[in-house]
Amino acid sequence: MSSKKIIRKINEKDEDIFFRYTIITVLLGLVAIAILFSAFKIGVKEKREWLKVADKLKKPNLLVNPTRGNIYSDDDRIMATSAPQYYMYMDFAAEGFARDSFLNSKYNSVDSLAYYLSRKMKNRTPADYKAHLLKGLKSKGRQYPIYEGRVSYTDLKEIKTFPFLRFHRNRNGFYTKEMMQRQKPFGMLASRTIGDIYNEIDSTGVTKGKNGLELKYDSLLRGVAGLTSVQRIGGRWTNVVEVDPEDGMDIRSTIDINIQDLVEKALMEKLKEIDADAGTAVVMEVRTGEIKAITNMGRVGPGRFAETMNHAVADVMEPGSTFKIASMMVAIEDGVVEPETPVDVGKGVYVYANRNITDHNAHHGGYGMITAEKSIWYSSNVGIAKIIMKGYGKNPEKFVDGLHRVGMDADLNVGIPGAGKAKLRWPGDKYWSKTSLPWMSFGYEVQIPPIQTLTFFNAIANNGKMVRPMFVKDIMKNGKAVRHFEAEVVIPKICSERTLKIIQDMLYNVVNYRDLSSERRNGTGGPARSDVITIAGKTGTAQIASGGMYRTSGHNISFCGYFPYEAPLYSCIVVISRPRTGVPSGGSMCGTVVKEIAEKVYANCTVFDMKEVSDDSSKVIRPAVKNGDYAALKNVTDKLKIKLNTTEEVDSKYVTTQENNKGIVLKELPLTGSLVPDVVGMGAKDAVYVLENRGLRVSLSGKGVVVSQSIKKGGKVTPGQTVVLTLN
Repeated sequence: MSSKKIIRKINEKDEDIFFRYTIITVLLGLVAIAILFSAFKIGVKEKREWLKVADKLKKPNLLVNPTRGNIYSDDDRIMATSAPQYYMYMDFAAEGFARDSFLNSKYNSVDSLAYYLSRKMKNRTPADYKAHLLKGLKSKGRQYPIYEGRVSYTDLKEIKTFPFLRFHRNRNGFYTKEMMQRQKPFGMLASRTIGDIYNEIDSTGVTKGKNGLELKYDSLLRGVAGLTSVQRIGGRWTNVVEVDPEDGMDIRSTIDINIQDLVEKALMEKLKEIDADAGTAVVMEVRTGEIKAITNMGRVGPGRFAETMNHAVADVMEPGSTFKIASMMVAIEDGVVEPETPVDVGKGVYVYANRNITDHNAHHGGYGMITAEKSIWYSSNVGIAKIIMKGYGKNPEKFVDGLHRVGMDADLNVGIPGAGKAKLRWPGDKYWSKTSLPWMSFGYEVQIPPIQTLTFFNAIANNGKMVRPMFVKDIMKNGKAVRHFEAEVVIPKICSERTLKIIQDMLYNVVNYRDLSSERRNGTGGPARSDVITIAGKTGTAQIASGGMYRTSGHNISFCGYFPYEAPLYSCIVVISRPRTGVPSGGSMCGTVVKEIAEKVYANCTVFDMKEVSDDSSKVIRPAVKNGDYAALKNVTDKLKIKLNTTEEVDSKYVTTQENNKGIVLKELPLTGSLVPDVVGMGAKDAVYVLENRGLRVSLSGKGVVVSQSIKKGGKVTPGQTVVLTLN
C-alpha cells in the first residue's frame, strides 16, 4: 500500500475520533446546562416550595437541657446535685384521644388506670382517682393534672407502663412538664451556704440559682442548653442532636462534712436547751481562711430548728463585748494604755452624758480598781469605756481610724449573695452623739456581721495576717480543676508584734485565768476552758435594740476564739439570739459550744505516731489460742508466723494448748470412743463437734471459750445424754 493511502486512512480515522469526541463534549455540556438550570430552578425559583417540603420532614428544634453542676465538700462528697422531677398532665381534647378505649377497654380503661395510680401514689382511692379522671374528661381539660405533686424519672418510667398511659401520646393525651429538683444528700448541713435554685427550667433550658453558692456561681453551674430536632428519615421520625448541651461545671467547696456535722449538732443541742430564737456557728481554718463549717439555725417551732437564713454572713448586729478586743488593740497600738495601767471601775456603774454604763457584776458591787488587761478578762464595760474616753475623748476620729486600720470594717467580699457589710459610726455622721465613743468601745452603735468578727479574731490567731473567708476551693470540669483558689490576704498585718502578743495573752486569760484569791474573779470565758485543748477567745453579750430601747427585747450572746492556743489551727464563733431559759451569757452558753466543737475537732484530727506510743500494761504479745482442731490451729499460727514450741510430734486430730515464756506448747488430746472427752478450753464449734461425734447431745450457755462441762471428762459415754457447756 502506498504511503498516500496510509496517510488518508489515518486522517479518516482521526476525523472519526474527533467527531465522536465533539458529540460527547456537546452532550456533557447539555447535561451540565440542564443541571445548572435545575439547580437554579430549585434554589431560586422553587426555593420556598422545597423549604416547605423540608419543614414537613422536620419538626421544630427542641432544647436539650444541660445537667447543672454538682457542689462538693472539700473531700469530694456531693452536697448538692440535680435530679429531674415531673408534673403529669392529660390533654383530654387531643385530636387522637382514644375516648372509647378510655371508657370501655377491658385492660386499658379508666378503672384499670385508677387502680394502678391509687396503688402507686397512695393519695386517693381507686374510686376517687376514677372520679378525678372522669372529671377531666368531662371538662375536656388540655392541661389536666393527673397528680398534684411531682414524680421522679424512675417513677415516671413505671407510670408510663400503666393501663391506657402505655398508648402512644397521640392516643392517651399524656404529657409531662419537667422540673429540676436540687437534692442535698447531707440534708440541712450548710444548706443556706450551699443555697437553693429555682426548680422551674426557664425558656433557655437551664435552672437558675436562688441564693448562696448556687446563686454566686450560677453562670458556671447552670451550663448551656443544646438543640435537637425531630426529622423524618427513612420513613421514621428520629431525634437528631444539632447542638450538644454543655453541662455545668462543678464546685468543690471548703466545707468539711465531719466538722460541719459536729458543729451543727453542738449548736442544735444548745439552742434546744436554752430555747433560743436563732443561732449560728462558723469554723474557719486559721492559715487559709477556708470555712470548714457554717451552720445557721432559726426556730421554726417549739424545740424545732432549721436553716432559715444565713445569719453568719447576712446579719449585721451590735456585737457587744467581743468588740472590746478591737478597742483594746487600737488603744495599745496608739500608746494610750498598757496592760498594767490601773483603771478604777468603782462599783460597776459609770455615768456619762446622763447615761449609765454598767458592768455585768454591778449588782455585786463591781470590780473596783483593776488593770487594763483585767478589764478584758472580766469584760468590764466601764473599764474599756474609761480607757477609750481618756485616750480619744478629744480626738474620736483617731479611734475610729484605728478600728478601720485593724480591719473591723474591711471589705471581705465573702462571695455569698446578700452578705452584710460592717458599719462603723464616724464623727460628723448624722447619728454621732456624745455617747457614741464610749458605747462603741464595748460594741454598741456599730454593725458587724459574725463572719467579720470571726475574720478579725482569725487574724489574731494568724500572727496578725487577715485573710479573706473562703467558701470555694476549686471550679471543676469533668472531674478536673480548671481554677483553684488560694488564700487571699486582706491586711498583711493588723498591728505590731508587741500589741499582738499582748492581745493574745488577754484572750488566753479570758478563758484560762483562775483567780486564787478569796474573790475568785475568773475570766468570763471560763466555761470554755478545756482540759483537752487550750482555747483562747472573748465572750460577748449585747442587748438587742427595739424602738431605740435596750430593755426588753432580748440579747445576742457570743463567743469568738481559736484553738489550740499554742499553734492555732481553727478559729470559731458562736452567736445565739434571744435565749429564753437561763441568764444570757456568752461564756456559759456560747463558750461551752465552742469548747465542745474544739474538743471534737481536735479528737478527729489528732494522729499519733504509733512508733512513739509507749507499751500498754495490757499489751498482748501473742493472741490467745484455744484448744481444738490441730490442723486449723497450725494453719492460723503459720499465717500469723507464731512459733509453736513443742518437742513432740503431734499425731492427734485435737490438741490442748499451754503458754509459757517460750511460746505456745501443744499436747495431744486423746479421744477414746467410750469415754467423755475433755473439751474445756475449746471453742463452741470444736467442742460440739467432738461431743456429738460420740453420740452426746450438747446444750450451750454463754459465748467464748468452754470453761466447764456438766459431765466430767473420763466418764462413760451414754448415747443421747445431754452435756451442758458453759462458755465465757
